[in-house]
Amino acid sequence: MHIDSHEKPEKYKKYINRKKIILVSAIGLLFFLFILAVSVGAVKIPFIKTISLFFKNTATMQQYLIVRSIRLPRALAAVFAGAGLAAAGVVMQAILNNPLGSPFTLGLSHAAAFGAALSVMLFGSGSMQSSATDAVKITNFYLTTGSAFFFCLLTALIILSMSKIKKASPQVMILAGVALGSLFTAGTMFLQYFADDTQLAAMVFWTFGDVSRASWKELYIIMGTTITLAGYFIFNSWNYNAICSGDETARSLGINVEKIRLISMMAASLLAAVIISLLGIIGFVGLICPHIVRKLIGEDHRFLIPGSIITGSILLLAADTCARTVMLPHVLPVAILTSFLGAPLFLYLIIKGHTK
Repeated sequence: MHIDSHEKPEKYKKYINRKKIILVSAIGLLFFLFILAVSVGAVKIPFIKTISLFFKNTATMQQYLIVRSIRLPRALAAVFAGAGLAAAGVVMQAILNNPLGSPFTLGLSHAAAFGAALSVMLFGSGSMQSSATDAVKITNFYLTTGSAFFFCLLTALIILSMSKIKKASPQVMILAGVALGSLFTAGTMFLQYFADDTQLAAMVFWTFGDVSRASWKELYIIMGTTITLAGYFIFNSWNYNAICSGDETARSLGINVEKIRLISMMAASLLAAVIISLLGIIGFVGLICPHIVRKLIGEDHRFLIPGSIITGSILLLAADTCARTVMLPHVLPVAILTSFLGAPLFLYLIIKGHTK
């Protein structure tokens, strides 16, 4: 039977175009949710007027201040923090060949939180507040993030060592992450034990994880880090595809597996450390989003990484919008909603023994 030589390329084009259509649709949904997030709240601003605010100022002074000083930085923080956590999660799953990998499930989030708390409370890199919306004000970003990154990287190196030396299964690596997370949580509790009442209340609020505490200064840091490291991850998408096929296969293609794995883990750890040190612990975003995208567009990291980044932004932005509107006038930390969403999926993946 004769097969047209153009048939396979045409099928491949349709296959690729389908993925592109899904990604473009996701970007459109993200834009819609972003405008919605800026428009809703205790003071409602019409959807159309919110759009016009980005092109010309047609709002009252009150509306302008609400959008410019409160809602816009919060929405942007949700977009870029969600993107960063999802990017870190999908890369960790690739380089560890572990579908349960993410900064939260591997203990990196708790390690970064301990490092940030240690820096703030002992080294004076932040000032304590008693306000729920501004529990910790970071005064020395480099010291705080450096401390968070150190403990985050230490945890990552332990996980990498187990993956390489002991050939640990995905379940064993997750159990190791749980153990390390518990260790650093105990360390944070130790610091809290010696804190005064104001410091203790502030640290409890801070560990919840909340995008509202990002001012424009913190937002620029999160944006710059996320864009830079996400670009690195996308640039190495072919390498991640090869690594997922097996280390031997990747080496036969000329890929330095150990170097890619180490640099990618360090980059993912830095990304998680920056976000967590500024916003607190936000769980399960890095776990949920790659699995959602895999169901829609498959395993190819050329599309899986961008798709996870967009989905992470959508998930965290939608969760934050619900968190601040569902119980008005009370505003919930977004980490509460992400944990409610992520915990059932995490249990499902463990019970079903899901593999990539």
